[in-house]
Amino acid sequence: MKRLMDLPNLGPVVSEQLRRAGIDSPETLLALGSVEAALRLVESGVSVCSSKLSALEGAIRGVRWHAIPADERAALRERFEAEKALR
Repeated sequence: MKRLMDLPNLGPVVSEQLRRAGIDSPETLLALGSVEAALRLVESGVSVCSSKLSALEGAIRGVRWHAIPADERAALRERFEAEKALR
């Protein structure tokens, strides 16, 4: 079983933030998706910027976040902001 830290973009700090938000495995992250994971981080008191949101998406996809096309990153951010406004 992989650890969160074994995924691209996720170092010890973000991995620990995810664990504190109740996301303790790559499988859980994958099941939730990047937007829900980011919302849970926010709810646990962690600030989520565009780079962190993209890093979560890249971890799910198995790529560095820079490899995600800019238009996809922008759409992801829009979805995150819309969901955050609903909570």
